[in-house]
Amino acid sequence: MTGVSAETIGFLMGGLVLVLLVLRVHIAMAMLLAGGIGYALVAGWSPLANYVKTMAFARYSVYDLSVVPLFLLMGNIASRGGLSRRLFQATNAFLGHWRGGVAMSAVGACAGFGAICGSSLATAATMGQVALPELRRYHYSPALATGALAAGGTLGILIPPSVVLVIYAVLAEQNVAAMFMAALLPGLLAMAGYMAAIALYVRVVPGSGPAAPRMDWPGRWKTLRDVWPIVAVFVTVIGGIYGGIFTPTEAAAIGTLATGALALVTRELTWRGFLQAAFDTASATAMIFLILLGADLLNAFFALSQMPTAVAQWVLNAGLPPMLVLLAIIAIYLVLGCVMDSLSMILLTIPIFLPIVMGMEYWGLNQTDKAIWFGVLALMVVEIGLITPPVGMNLFIINSLARDVPMKETYRGTVPFIVSDLLRTAVLVLVPGLSLWLVHALN
Repeated sequence: MTGVSAETIGFLMGGLVLVLLVLRVHIAMAMLLAGGIGYALVAGWSPLANYVKTMAFARYSVYDLSVVPLFLLMGNIASRGGLSRRLFQATNAFLGHWRGGVAMSAVGACAGFGAICGSSLATAATMGQVALPELRRYHYSPALATGALAAGGTLGILIPPSVVLVIYAVLAEQNVAAMFMAALLPGLLAMAGYMAAIALYVRVVPGSGPAAPRMDWPGRWKTLRDVWPIVAVFVTVIGGIYGGIFTPTEAAAIGTLATGALALVTRELTWRGFLQAAFDTASATAMIFLILLGADLLNAFFALSQMPTAVAQWVLNAGLPPMLVLLAIIAIYLVLGCVMDSLSMILLTIPIFLPIVMGMEYWGLNQTDKAIWFGVLALMVVEIGLITPPVGMNLFIINSLARDVPMKETYRGTVPFIVSDLLRTAVLVLVPGLSLWLVHALN
């Protein structure tokens, strides 16, 4: 474009993506359109055609991406094989007799299911179907019941394995296993924080979370016997990755086979259920990979225009305190979370934000540790968007299961969990060792 610099075109196309998203254009189409137009304006149509013809192969031939459909399939099989119900029964046997205990049990089961799923939306949908009837049976307030399930669903991407972490590792050129290790302790802290929020909520709002009858120890041991194979699958997958026995992709394949075998042994997975799980996996994988393709074209254009480099250089030359810059990035994520899903935010922002963070000094971290720490921090902030209005996807999933609960009640019920998220984010910012300790300990 005559008279207009490549950097200016980069900013204009970035604005075009946001405008298209406001107009409800799918994120993949928005990035493909803006990236294609920008690339053509800066380099010409022939270079664009040359890049596009090899773009798909270059992206989809990345070995690490094969873990995505495998973990998605493992989660889909688990949700249709009765494993989610067993997890909830086990956690409820030990926590249900406390005030707010059934809601805490739902959060704990979400964490357990997230360990064999890797998707927040699948975790929220599956555990919502299992736990919501129990929460209603014990007369939990609609706000607490739906808010706890929406928040608990976010543990699907916080507890490894996580599909979003795999995507970040590919974008940031980091080791997938290291990212999983880094997210484990913060994910467990998130679960504990949600349970603490429930405990506080039921005391501030009496009657919102009645205690269920206490189960005797023979009954508790029975639920543990039912759930131990699920624990074995998790230990095999995560322990195998951390122990260096096999790669994340191999672990995902073994976990999928083990989950399928477990579902067949319990006779809770039908042939029709398996086909539906395969179809859902293919559909979700296609959606994720299409978004990846759009992000590749947009990021290739951004690199050509030098816009991210210009932004990073401007921030570095401005002499702003590193902590102020990090807080500004977190604030931007919180705002974007109100209108975008987590994967789209990661793909759209990491090429811009990561160079800025890598160019600044944070707690004396080296480049690898800084990239891992920022990845977990970004994941933590991004998941808040899943439970913030107006486009928190988990809110809509849970509300679709509880159609008699007004959306404003669900919004109100998520407030304690959002506060917990913000406090945990502050801790992660100030104590990077929380996400890096396990990485260093197991290396």
